[in-house]
Amino acid sequence: MRFRSGTDIGLRREENQDAVRCEYFGHNVLAVVCDGMGGERAGKEASTIAIEEFYQRFSDGYSENLNDDGIRKLLISSISAANSVIYTRARLDFKNFGMGTTCVAAFVTPKTAFIANVGDSRAYLITDSGLQQITTDHNVSTLLYEQGKITEEEMEHHPQKHMLIRAVGVEKTVLTDTFLLDYEDKISLLLCSDGLSGYCRDDEIFDAIKNTDFDGITGSLIKLALEKGGRDNVTVAVISD
Repeated sequence: MRFRSGTDIGLRREENQDAVRCEYFGHNVLAVVCDGMGGERAGKEASTIAIEEFYQRFSDGYSENLNDDGIRKLLISSISAANSVIYTRARLDFKNFGMGTTCVAAFVTPKTAFIANVGDSRAYLITDSGLQQITTDHNVSTLLYEQGKITEEEMEHHPQKHMLIRAVGVEKTVLTDTFLLDYEDKISLLLCSDGLSGYCRDDEIFDAIKNTDFDGITGSLIKLALEKGGRDNVTVAVISD
């Protein structure tokens, strides 16, 4: 199992409010991408807290004896721990009002990948023929599409595409989506903030991955986002066996 990750401030922002971390847990890999939001510096603080609290809670609770449901519940509780700390921090300091962050995490074992997400940072399965989005964006445009109020094309260009309906730290409790992927032979995953997925088509992202060696994938994806205007921070993590 191997991984690569990277983050870039982009060309329009004064601060990088994204955060990423990847680590080995034995023969397994845990990767987390967060995209902070809020007032001045609050977004950066939120994403940083989320990564730290997530890893602390996961490390404290992890055991090689955990079954699939145990790992799923541990991912959920790790996001909940981050949510509680950020929510409390925001209530204690008015300057941090509204602070929050997206969070997408993957725990990848030799036979199973566990995905958890809140917000619109995404997890993709990288196949031989293209990308398959695993997560669902928790934003206004996706909600309107699911309700049948707008088309898929309108969803992609909706003015409220980047307005979240769910984020870590905004409410006292948070609802986390989880996904479990079983596989026999190999797996490759991409985690990214919307600085990549919000401005680059899936086929463009796939082409950048396909035409780059593994060590250069994150740099190639960041370069793609910058070539599209670099209007947001961009963060990626790729895990493959």
